[in-house]
Amino acid sequence: MKSLKYVKTHATRMANITLSVPGDLHRRMKKHREVRWSEVVRRAIAEYLENLEGRSRTAGQLLSILDKEGVDLSSLSVEQAELYYKKARALEWQRTSTTPATS
Repeated sequence: MKSLKYVKTHATRMANITLSVPGDLHRRMKKHREVRWSEVVRRAIAEYLENLEGRSRTAGQLLSILDKEGVDLSSLSVEQAELYYKKARALEWQRTSTTPATS
């Protein structure tokens, strides 16, 4: 008879929350079983909290782009700044909008 070996892990414990959604939304979500909806909600909550706490990733992304391209923030026109901001938002959207499918 084989003996079992127990391994103690230090995994982060996740808290469970209950989320209420309208029936129509729930039906639409069920059509996409490949999406891990808890991950989508977790990311949305994290992003919302970052915005509330003033740590926008888009702003960090924007500063990274400006630094990489050697652009001085004080020398930008409003139009140029807006273009860089849109580029940063597009990169952030690309990063956050892809939710891995479950295998």
